[in-house]
Amino acid sequence: MSRSGPDDDGQATPLYMAAVVGLLFLVLVYLAFGQADVTRNGTQTAADAAALAAAQESRDQLELTDLLDDLEAILDGEVPAGTPDGCGRAADFADRNEAVADGCTPLNDGRWGFTVNVESRESMGDSIIEGTGSKHATAHATAVVEPRCTFTPGESAPTEPGEGDDADEEKPLPGKLLCDSEEWVVDPDEPDLLPDMADLFTVRLAED
Repeated sequence: MSRSGPDDDGQATPLYMAAVVGLLFLVLVYLAFGQADVTRNGTQTAADAAALAAAQESRDQLELTDLLDDLEAILDGEVPAGTPDGCGRAADFADRNEAVADGCTPLNDGRWGFTVNVESRESMGDSIIEGTGSKHATAHATAVVEPRCTFTPGESAPTEPGEGDDADEEKPLPGKLLCDSEEWVVDPDEPDLLPDMADLFTVRLAED
């Protein structure tokens, strides 16, 4: 029966050392890429939150009474005139998520929404990957405001002869809103009974 001698042990030691060094290198590579991925994922989360905040802020600054004249067209997808800017809110939400808003622009493709670019506040950190020590992760996201209701205009009652100049004649209501099976009669004289903008429009992330 053969036994390994001192020479065999001496040859095995460098092999073990090489294997350990190789494994350590692989661990370092994994950790380096993992750290970069964590930073990128966090930055994308910040971009998503900032874009959603911008769209929601723009939506919530409006009142239904401001839209009555064009409500049917707006609920068919037309962007309201004079859409409020929500980019200040985007910067706030980027900051809450350890990022800096590097640009916020309203969409110009017929959709009501915003695209936000952000950059991570901290760099991806020193690692064996060259250049990551001072490199910051970047990301962008787009959020849109979309109708969740349908509008049925009210029908004007036919005017009887001699009634057209009656100042006290009751004006017909603008119409009805149907939102997720809930119905509202739109009455400008009863603003407290009108739905909120969040009932009328949803905010979601979208493709650029």
